[in-house]
Amino acid sequence: MSEQSAQKHSFQAEVAQLLHLVTHSLYSNPEIFLRELISNASDACDKLRFEGINHPEYYENDPELHVRVSLNKDNKTITISDNGIGLTQQEAIDNLGTIAKSGTKDFMSKLSGDQKSDAQLIGQFGVGFYSGFIVAEKITVESRRAGTAKNEAVRWVSGGTGDFEVAQIEKESRGTDIILHLRDDALDYLESYKVKNIINKYSDHISLPIEMQKEVWQQEEVAEGEEPKGGQYVKTDEWEAINSASALWTRNKSEITEEQYTEFYKNLSHDFEAPLAWAHNRVEGSTEYTQLLYIPSKAASNIFTREAKPGIKLYVKRVFIMDEAENLIPNYLRFVQGVVDSADLPLNVSRELLQESRDVKTIREGNTRRILTMLDGLSKSEDEKDQEKFKTFFAEFGSVLKEGLGQDTTNHERILKLLRFATSTNDDVSTTLADYKARMKEGQKAIYYVTADSLNAAKNSPQLELFKKKGIEVLLMSERVDEWAMEFVHEFDGTPMQNVAKGAVDLGDLQDAEEKKALEEATEQFKPVVEKLSSALNKKTKEVRVTTRLVDSPACLVTSDGDLSPQLLRMLKQAGQPVPEIKPILEINPEHPLVKKLESSEQFDDLANVIFDQALIAEGGLPDDPAEYIKRINSLLLK
Repeated sequence: MSEQSAQKHSFQAEVAQLLHLVTHSLYSNPEIFLRELISNASDACDKLRFEGINHPEYYENDPELHVRVSLNKDNKTITISDNGIGLTQQEAIDNLGTIAKSGTKDFMSKLSGDQKSDAQLIGQFGVGFYSGFIVAEKITVESRRAGTAKNEAVRWVSGGTGDFEVAQIEKESRGTDIILHLRDDALDYLESYKVKNIINKYSDHISLPIEMQKEVWQQEEVAEGEEPKGGQYVKTDEWEAINSASALWTRNKSEITEEQYTEFYKNLSHDFEAPLAWAHNRVEGSTEYTQLLYIPSKAASNIFTREAKPGIKLYVKRVFIMDEAENLIPNYLRFVQGVVDSADLPLNVSRELLQESRDVKTIREGNTRRILTMLDGLSKSEDEKDQEKFKTFFAEFGSVLKEGLGQDTTNHERILKLLRFATSTNDDVSTTLADYKARMKEGQKAIYYVTADSLNAAKNSPQLELFKKKGIEVLLMSERVDEWAMEFVHEFDGTPMQNVAKGAVDLGDLQDAEEKKALEEATEQFKPVVEKLSSALNKKTKEVRVTTRLVDSPACLVTSDGDLSPQLLRMLKQAGQPVPEIKPILEINPEHPLVKKLESSEQFDDLANVIFDQALIAEGGLPDDPAEYIKRINSLLLK
């Protein structure tokens, strides 16, 4: 390779600072340099493919496009070579001497029609090349553009500071060699196993082969009779592809077996269990992307922690961009695992952080619809296996899904239809809101539900006594998220939702005139007791009133409409959140012996406080002063 005298050029203004930014701040992970340079090499091959349509002579005698990675421990260099379009001397000066001037972007702007839609070009920002300086103290680029003479090649050399040198050289093969002269603290990138792992992680699915020299094990020769001492891997002249060059999600669904889908999921998620279901689709339109989304069979242990992230891997044209792409799936579907491969997603220059845009929003909405449709299909399927899968899903992820009621107004109804509940007549968590509505009694105007800290507490809630007596079914909600989620649900299919522990109970047509008259009479009869109770418990309750909702219990606590429930207040306290002081309403049962005893009790205050504290305990709370409660109980027992 002959060489003419080198010309020294200066980078554009302030490039030294920009290079420092690129190499120290732009990329959070040093190994990213290999992804960027391989992506650039892939682009160069794609450019040749396009230009080769009209200029087949550009292929010369080398039609098989590829990228090669060579390691030289003696010289401390990594070389990324391609046999793509290459650079002229002027292009090297223009594109490598200017930060953020992207040859790829310029190339894209010149394409039109079908060419543009088919262009599988990765680097759009012009800074990926400079990521080489993360690990290299000097970069040498040797390149010859396809269709030019061998002596018209160029060498570009820079230490990443203020200037670079350009010289005309002779180069036999077309394309580009990028030679990284590694710094002493980056010599571990000369280990072939490490480089292979990085390529498999980030660039496995680039459509053309990424090759490295094949290594074979060579045993050390020993004299006859001596013990073998070992051996080492030796490079051969043979090149082998180390990437698959064919992503599973890019293939037709008809070509992929169930076993292949399952194995891909296990590799993707590091899960030992097979997934419950998956959806694989190519979406076309204004935003083109491929989605392969999985629903796991078991929830991760950190699903309810701040560390929980969705398992969506983002690729752009089969090049790995990022794990845990939060912007591509709503938080309430964070259990979903999978891959999204976009053709035209806008990214920031480091390709590590997604920018919120119309395309991102479109993909997120598309992924959400796909998952909800898949779940809906499982829930409505007549296949017993599908039914069992949905049951498993809801047991594992139902409480996470409920978060969507407060997060996703667009799909509010779809989420509601997927929910399953236990009821006062059926402990199995299998009743849908539609099922409940179909079983409503004649004259029933609302869907009734109760929230509690556990299923047992919900089943035995004093608020249910009247409903049980009248045979009215009540939904039982006992998960921590229920109380919060139901704040966003006011009706279902035109029927209002009513928390039986909020406000005065009104059963409408289900209460006859005789019951209403009995309540009015009891209210009048117990007016003095109610006033006395209000006075004795004024620090604990905002109101005392007579009720007909109770059958066996002396009293219960209810919350005013619009107030936070006791369950929600307890959750906020446990989370260390400041909570407002909200006093509940005490409703008393005029037919209960304890309440009747109040009228003539000498220990009115003690009995009143015990009745209040018992009502508090019945709905899952604890008295403010347990010792005082026990003292009062003992005092009453001794009388």
